[in-house]
Amino acid sequence: MTKPAPQPPRNPRRASASSWLSRAAARLLGRKKKSPPPPPEKTPLLTRPIALTKAETALLPPFAGLPLDRIHVPKTKAECAAAASEILAAGRAGFDTESRPTFTVGEVSSGPHVVQFALTDRAFVFQLCRRECLRAAADLIASPHVLKVGFGLRNDHSQIQRRLGVKLHHVLDLDQTFRKMGYKGQIGVRAAIGAVLQRSFPKSKSTTTSNWASPTLTPRQLTYAANDAFAALKIMEALEVEKKNVTKDPKRPQR
Repeated sequence: MTKPAPQPPRNPRRASASSWLSRAAARLLGRKKKSPPPPPEKTPLLTRPIALTKAETALLPPFAGLPLDRIHVPKTKAECAAAASEILAAGRAGFDTESRPTFTVGEVSSGPHVVQFALTDRAFVFQLCRRECLRAAADLIASPHVLKVGFGLRNDHSQIQRRLGVKLHHVLDLDQTFRKMGYKGQIGVRAAIGAVLQRSFPKSKSTTTSNWASPTLTPRQLTYAANDAFAALKIMEALEVEKKNVTKDPKRPQR
């Protein structure tokens, strides 16, 4: 019987390396595969509020403005003084001005010709063609004791100073308020009424471009002027109520 050929001696270093690799492979195979970490949650993008279009607001119920019997047109010195006292006592009022339009290129407006202040239940329309009204309106415009609330008041500063010789003081321009709320661009009274009060606020172009320097204003002009100022005050009041409700209930969604 032939003897098996003798095997060459094993290399202890190779054997040791081989066994180490085997053990390492076994450990790797025995490990559970780690699942990849979940993707980070995406932060929702903040969307800007969008004002309703003119066509959309036209479908809403009409804004309940002041009727003609709640619109006062002071004429005498005593009537102007009484109106100014009421406005000062209120401490804040819706505010706007009206000017006769210009139709010639380069023509400088001589306005404002009408200045209106609205309180919670009435409005006063001062015609600046009357000297007594001009003085009373100028005092109210310059007064730090009456907050004037309106839209686009930045455009009124230069006209008021040129015509009345006073600076428009202590104002709340609601255009800036709506911009801080996230609305883009300029928000006028029509869009603001639709956004805040869910009401329509039609504005007649023929009345807007009418002769505001006339010594006798038509009922349509008086209603238009008074309710421009009245609407601004009502919007501010609605925003104040909404802010209080959000403060009481932090979970309440803001506009």
